[in-house]
Amino acid sequence: MPMPSSDTITIAAGTVQGLHEGDLTVFRGIPYAAPPVGEHRFAPPQPVLPWTGIRPAHHAGPNAPQRTRAVPGLDATPLIGHGWSAGDDYLTLDVWCPAGARQALPVMVFIHGGGFVLGSKDAAVQSGQTFARDGILYVAINYRLGVDGFLPIPGVPTNLGLRDMIAALHWVRENIAAFGGDPANVTIFGESAGAMAIADLIASPLTKGLFRRAIVQSGHGAMTREVGVAQRLVKKLADMLGVTPDRAGFERVPPGERLLDALEKVSLPTARIDLRGADGREPVFGISRFIPVHGDDVLPVEPLAALRAGAGADVELLIGSNREEMNLYLVPTGVREKLGRLLSWFVLRKSQPRAWAVLKAYGMGNGKKPGHALTDAMSDLVFRWPARRFAEEHRGRTHVYDFEWGSPRYDGGLGASHGMELPFVFDSLATCTGEDGLCGTAPPQDLATRIHALWVRFARDGSLPWAPFDRETRIVRNLAAGDAVYEPVMPAAAFLP
Repeated sequence: MPMPSSDTITIAAGTVQGLHEGDLTVFRGIPYAAPPVGEHRFAPPQPVLPWTGIRPAHHAGPNAPQRTRAVPGLDATPLIGHGWSAGDDYLTLDVWCPAGARQALPVMVFIHGGGFVLGSKDAAVQSGQTFARDGILYVAINYRLGVDGFLPIPGVPTNLGLRDMIAALHWVRENIAAFGGDPANVTIFGESAGAMAIADLIASPLTKGLFRRAIVQSGHGAMTREVGVAQRLVKKLADMLGVTPDRAGFERVPPGERLLDALEKVSLPTARIDLRGADGREPVFGISRFIPVHGDDVLPVEPLAALRAGAGADVELLIGSNREEMNLYLVPTGVREKLGRLLSWFVLRKSQPRAWAVLKAYGMGNGKKPGHALTDAMSDLVFRWPARRFAEEHRGRTHVYDFEWGSPRYDGGLGASHGMELPFVFDSLATCTGEDGLCGTAPPQDLATRIHALWVRFARDGSLPWAPFDRETRIVRNLAAGDAVYEPVMPAAAFLP
């Protein structure tokens, strides 16, 4: 079989060689920062050492240490990747280039999700092939996760994972023109934890001028903690590992299985750790222990407060959520059907001080099963209403969507769950189709074609075929129905800032 032909491009650190795949050219595993090991492990991202000769950019390369978890009855590999691919040099990115002459193309930079503890740029659902096919220069990045990326260890710079993303965006600004991209027309987008991170980057003073547009899919800026609260997690992990709760202690535990064992243990619902703030709320509702913190130079204040002060006003924003986000967490496991009144209250009470009132507002006691009321309430509390709050506070042009197509999986119970929009956004339904696939056996290709085209259109020039959102008009686009409607304030509004 003949080898694919190659292409070389010279960037600031040296010359890289990509491969032609059909009409496209792909460069994989290009370093944007030095490997985060040794003296660089708990340091801000450091410059790449230049190389001589041609560096092959043919393989995905390693990713951040992580451990994936199975979802009953669901092939999650297309969404989160194959798990940890070990290696030191994982602060890397891929570039997918359109065919033909390349000059001043719109650029899209994707930041993967995974609860800040797993995932990679290489998950099949988010291949850059379709965006490059449609004239977008597509970039996807890896970043530090878990303890190394999002644990505010005393003596270590905070928010190292966010700092990695910022370093990658600087790389894009400095190098993307060599690939044919326009550094003045960059759209960053991401899903879940990747979207939460993007919301934080919009609010950060360190990202001014690095991107023009942002797409926040099932994310928002409310999932950050005060440093002092997050350091309870530092102490808990240090106790588990038998080390001091500081840089010297955690440097004694190399990235690997022992650290992942502790991360997994502290992430269990049974782990005895209180991460509620002074208001009695836990902003992540137990989904992930590891999230960004505010109160440093990356996020001096909470993101919503930063937006109110004008942060990110020059960024055009598309933000939205899926209609039934929490179904992914509570339907495949069977938890939604098993929960009674008391246990539903107990689950919610750990994160929300007015748990009984929330459950009643979402129909418990009015004929709705307790587990269904909890699932619906958490979809709004965790994802949907905070996204609307982010849209309300953003001072720049803002459009809001709601994704409402429901998967038939689990006898129709999965619905428009978390992650469901990804194969539609990327026009990659084949990766999530099948008996064990997220989308079932026959998802609608016409919907994927329409949604993908909206994302491409927004990245090209910021245009969208529905009116912007504000707190009075509340115009939201239903992506499956294709209509833009007034969306009433959700019941969750009474229980969140």
